Amino acid sequence: MAKNQQPFIAVVGAGKCNKRMKDLAEQVGMTIAENGGVLVCGGLGGIMEAAAKGAKRKQGLTVGILPGNNRHDANEFIDVAIPTGIGEARNLVIIKTADAVVALPGKYGTLSEMAFCLKLNKPMVSLSAWNISDDIERYEDPTIAVRRALELAGK
Repeated sequence: MAKNQQPFIAVVGAGKCNKRMKDLAEQVGMTIAENGGVLVCGGLGGIMEAAAKGAKRKQGLTVGILPGNNRHDANEFIDVAIPTGIGEARNLVIIKTADAVVALPGKYGTLSEMAFCLKLNKPMVSLSAWNISDDIERYEDPTIAVRRALELAGK
């Protein structure tokens, strides 16, 4: 990351989730924005929408990398919607765009994003996401997890 540039922090997780996970994701988004980061996500619902909502509550910038062709499919909290038309392959674009990643619980799309992080040596922290490697730092507190992701993004 270039000096004096905002870190891009991706938030990955389930497209559909319960209130507890939405609250956790919203806190992640708020913490990213409070610390000067740009939130990158898949731009749709669930964890993605909640994290973007949190970032917007703190006047943060949000980027949604969408699977389809229509930027209007993005959730209402996305500032910059990027339609890719490449479906789930957009997961790689999300990871390549980010300086670091915060992974929350999700299904196979989240698993693929985490695997891309490991394959590409992309810094990643987990908040109760898939336990697929001892190389992934795991946290329970969203503020601590985001601060660590921001720290890793700067390296």
